[in-house]
Amino acid sequence: MKRSTFIQQVTTGIILPSLLGANKLLAGTTDTSFADKLLTAPVGGGFKMDDYWVWDPSVVKGEDGQYHMFASRWSKDLGFGNWVTNSQIVRATSPTPEGPYTFAEVVLAPRGKDYFDGLVTHNPRIVKYKNKYLLYYMGTSYDFKVPDNREDVWADGRAQRAWMHKRVGLAVADSVFGPWKRMDHPAISPRPGKWDASITSNPSPVIKPDGSVYLMYKSSSKDQSPPLLLGAAGAKRYDAAYERLSDKPVFSFHSKENMDNDVEDPFVWWSGKQYELIMKDRFGHICGEEGGGIHATSKNGVDWKLSSPVKAYSRIVKWNDGTTTHQANFERPFLLFENGKPTHLFAATGSGPRPYEVDKTWNMVINLK
Repeated sequence: MKRSTFIQQVTTGIILPSLLGANKLLAGTTDTSFADKLLTAPVGGGFKMDDYWVWDPSVVKGEDGQYHMFASRWSKDLGFGNWVTNSQIVRATSPTPEGPYTFAEVVLAPRGKDYFDGLVTHNPRIVKYKNKYLLYYMGTSYDFKVPDNREDVWADGRAQRAWMHKRVGLAVADSVFGPWKRMDHPAISPRPGKWDASITSNPSPVIKPDGSVYLMYKSSSKDQSPPLLLGAAGAKRYDAAYERLSDKPVFSFHSKENMDNDVEDPFVWWSGKQYELIMKDRFGHICGEEGGGIHATSKNGVDWKLSSPVKAYSRIVKWNDGTTTHQANFERPFLLFENGKPTHLFAATGSGPRPYEVDKTWNMVINLK
């Protein structure tokens, strides 16, 4: 997630053959696209809080039969860009997947700047495996006073310092209500001198039937400037050591001429025969829409094929009252699975003049066929 100063308008278009060739990504052929699964979004569904920016939906059905959304929030007294300095992960509940969800509690509160995740928790991804709830997230800390007003933390370099300390963390509980045991060290850390030397962030975990873990994450070689790249790691089980599955990024769409061509916010799942993912096309060079989504598949989680059609979702949303809107954002996609099939697509969204110049944000939901 970046401020508007880092966002550039792009000319939409089709996938360029040279783009695919440069990244050794093959376009697979399918009869239908993931976008064909999308129905309408319920008006009033999802999760919003009037006094908070809300982001990062991740939903699980709890042992109580209710649906529990783990999300990020930070006060509206702060600017939208203060996610990097003030975000907390919270839990909200609903008797139905569509919602509306009602705030229940703060799940991961600040615990002190001596911890890697001591001041900020963000990007939750909740997974239930057997009798355990696994909450992957991004945590960070920093060396300055926690902001408490609308001052622009991006203008004087403070936000950049907090950004550079982002690390993927993991919290575990026996109940969706907690208590949550947070690891004292990141699940996966940057590697000096490598393409992922700056951060680890935006975790997307898959727990295989045998208990092994596949974890996709975001990083870059030096700072928050494009390109942002995605890597893959694995572990024998959630509390074991995570090791890279590839020394290189698993997606790389940029070139020397166009460093802004990149992706983020992957949601990965195992379909029984292969990995699949949907994720955000940041500048629209792949799917033809800035901030739209793409779909890809992989047998091993390292070698990926773009689907054809590649487009998975759009910022243009059809609502169940017959209206259509063009959302400023449609990010951090998350799929809820029931009986092994995806039933709902959740996303962080906002209204405003353009991405990252929003006047309110919330987590929305779209029903799937």
